[in-house]
Amino acid sequence: MIKVGIIGGSGYTGGELIRILLNHQKAEIDFVYSTTKAGKPVSDAHEDLLGVTSLRFSGEINANVDVLFLCLGHGNSTSFLNENQFSDKTKIIDLSNDFRLSEDSNFNGKEFVYGLPELYKSKIKKAQFIANPGCFATAIQLALLPLAEGKNLQHEVHINATTGSTGVGVGLNDKAHFSWRNNNISWYKPFIHQHLGEIGESLESLQHSKTDIFLLPQRGNFTRGIFSTSYTRFDGSLEDAKKMYKSFYAKTPFTQVSENEIHLKQVVNTNHCHLHLHKHDDILLITSAIDNLLKGASGQAIQNMNLMFGFEETEGLQLKASCF
Repeated sequence: MIKVGIIGGSGYTGGELIRILLNHQKAEIDFVYSTTKAGKPVSDAHEDLLGVTSLRFSGEINANVDVLFLCLGHGNSTSFLNENQFSDKTKIIDLSNDFRLSEDSNFNGKEFVYGLPELYKSKIKKAQFIANPGCFATAIQLALLPLAEGKNLQHEVHINATTGSTGVGVGLNDKAHFSWRNNNISWYKPFIHQHLGEIGESLESLQHSKTDIFLLPQRGNFTRGIFSTSYTRFDGSLEDAKKMYKSFYAKTPFTQVSENEIHLKQVVNTNHCHLHLHKHDDILLITSAIDNLLKGASGQAIQNMNLMFGFEETEGLQLKASCF
């Protein structure tokens, strides 16, 4: 049984980690660290855990835990690791964007591996430090990786991707209030989203050339999930594309190619990514759907932990979708 520490456990991703780990057969939560909630029950922040766990937030850190999850705001993981030292054996999984790009992956001698299991499983198994992918990046990469491997991204890719309100975190701003998001939709960061860098690096590692990606992120009036549609020119047939995708994901437990059109509720509350392919003339449309807090964050982090420690990849992640 490995010992787990969580830094920043009062937010959405921290809460999801706690829920999964409480039912994980190979891991035990040692501490959930919080500077603002130390001593308070974890169920004060995550009310659905009332009666499920007696865990309390800790103001102390155990430097000898087997694995540490960093659930901090972007830019804060670097400062935290500068100020706190851990055992040489402690594995670290960071859920921010601090170490995802190759230029940021080496930090104080710690070499962070990009934690997308469908692409880097063998590296993850040997890694001590993981940079967990972003939510948009996960949904979009899984939609495009088979094309990149086949050197089929020869033309620009256009993407529309809509995310739920939990993607902005627990802190409120004028675009996170229910009264604003209800019965509403809007775009943000058109063509400049911060996840484009990590998407580009992964695709280029397979394609061996740069692909122009035009991403239009949107705010949806729902809480969880990302629904993404990507389209580009493709010279092969629809059957060629399906064969390529099914071959690429044949041994991946959490990414499936559906013959039917997909919808968001199929994957909400799960660690799965569902894909669907559609061809119109010479345009291939790839639809992908994930839960932004699970496959797009905490679920994928646990998937990486399982690989790092030699556990079954699916351990603790057999979760039920809210499909109705």
